Amino acid sequence: MLNKLLMAGCLMLFTFSALAVESPLPDAAQEARAYALFHQIRCVVCLGQSIADSPADVAADMRRTIRERVAAGDGTDDIKTFLISRYGDAILMRPPLTVKTAILWGGPTAMLLLACGLIWIGMRRESAKDKKQG
Repeated sequence: MLNKLLMAGCLMLFTFSALAVESPLPDAAQEARAYALFHQIRCVVCLGQSIADSPADVAADMRRTIRERVAAGDGTDDIKTFLISRYGDAILMRPPLTVKTAILWGGPTAMLLLACGLIWIGMRRESAKDKKQG
């Protein structure tokens, strides 16, 4: 009985994964445009990956939306504007430099400078401590 349940579960999983296969656009130029957009849009689940590389369901939905909009004749900027309106500027792999995205652009540099400053202060304190003792 347990074997039959496991077999049925496996069959259902394979069926669902077969339904999730994405179909490319019939026009090769449109598919190339959609594929280029996939690499410019960040997955909202994975955050470090583009939707082209992400296995997340949300990324698959976003790829499907992009394909639909490309097929409908929307321009690249129109599609990006649509996605930004839904998810914000951080959805772009290269977000524009604005007040809202300044932390995305300046955050890593600020953290590096802070770490270097703390190391420098610590080294000066150790040096001062050594001079007092020696």
